Amino acid sequence: MTYVVTDACIRCKYMDCVEVCPVDCFYEGENMLVINPSECIDCGVCEPECPAEAILPDTENGLEKWLELNRTYSEQWPNITTKGEAPADADAMKAETDKFDKYFSPNPGSGD
Repeated sequence: MTYVVTDACIRCKYMDCVEVCPVDCFYEGENMLVINPSECIDCGVCEPECPAEAILPDTENGLEKWLELNRTYSEQWPNITTKGEAPADADAMKAETDKFDKYFSPNPGSGD
């Protein structure tokens, strides 16, 4: 088992999760984070830290797309280990659903 970041993170990117991760397995895109499933130790400390409830265990049904997306982009985006600033509109975006097709960016973030 591993944890994955889902589309609830897109344009929210609160980053509370990176502060608690003991193995630094988060990677930063322009408008979301992902988890490297090969590095995740399945401790679960990140899941309750996410205000957008975007982090889920990959054992939940229907997360295959997100597992692959996390795997792919964790190999392309820079590692992030410290919490940065959330986007100014993060709270407004938190309630929006189906954000992937509308807002996902494959561009990397700045990392640490």
